[in-house]
Amino acid sequence: MSKNNTIKKSDKKYIRTQKAKIRAQFSDAKKQTEMINELYARFIKKEVVGEIKKEAPKKATVKKADSKAKVKKVTKK
Repeated sequence: MSKNNTIKKSDKKYIRTQKAKIRAQFSDAKKQTEMINELYARFIKKEVVGEIKKEAPKKATVKKADSKAKVKKVTKK
């Protein structure tokens, strides 16, 4: 269920403690899995939104022409 590679280390610690609390609080296995899935969904949703923002196309940059054009000096002989 979880995609631990996308979750920060501090969030993993928080999830681990919350899972322990859920398991201690609810004896029904279905309720436990439901609550744990909701917990992961909160963090995975944040990460997916963050990735979408990072992948947004960047604005095209226009290169400006050199203001100081290279001019060859012509000397007469």
